[in-house]
Amino acid sequence: MTVGRLLLWRHGRTAYNAGARLQGQVDIPLDDVGRWQARTAAAALLARHTPTRVVSSDLSRAAQTATALARMIGLEVELDARVRERGFGEWEGLTGQEISARWPEDYALWRGGGEPSRVGAESRAAVAERTAAAITEHAAALDRTDTLVVVSHGAAISSAVAALMSMPADWRAIAGMHNAHWAELVPSSGSVEPAWRLAAYNLGPTDASSDWNAGPDRDADETTTTRDPD
Repeated sequence: MTVGRLLLWRHGRTAYNAGARLQGQVDIPLDDVGRWQARTAAAALLARHTPTRVVSSDLSRAAQTATALARMIGLEVELDARVRERGFGEWEGLTGQEISARWPEDYALWRGGGEPSRVGAESRAAVAERTAAAITEHAAALDRTDTLVVVSHGAAISSAVAALMSMPADWRAIAGMHNAHWAELVPSSGSVEPAWRLAAYNLGPTDASSDWNAGPDRDADETTTTRDPD
């Protein structure tokens, strides 16, 4: 048996997200907007699903996002370092402009879909292998009546989705995911391959990322803990 529904949820916004800095495995917390995004998205997720288990990357931005959901439903967050973000070595914490200035050839290779291996970055294949193994293990411990939420990171989630759908590690057919949005996967029937089907991607309270990243209305009631930006 395996879980009946799998939700891969990206963490809320951080200062590095707002400043367009490559985070990788730098342990940076959510900013004010990110905390609001986590609460708002958690409420939207719970309006559609009833999670029975919440697993999170051990990086604080993911754990804080997971906690916003877990507190609403009385669950404990289980940390698993295997669903951490992709490591980007020497590039972590830098903007694209800074990376391009110092490593022009490697940056061009990366932007063209290649692997920036000379700077100590983790390969997409390695990320896909570790994230898919962790997710499969947690899913296998549940049954078809359960919903598993795994809180992770943008590059890690796209790599995991590719692996779970039996696509190659360099498959890049899905766009980036907004902060605090999620992907929904369901298991295939019987022995049909691949074992998972992608039901939806980049789900959340809003599709307007500019409004979503602006945070709550400043004249909103300060006692309101969630607000749908739509």
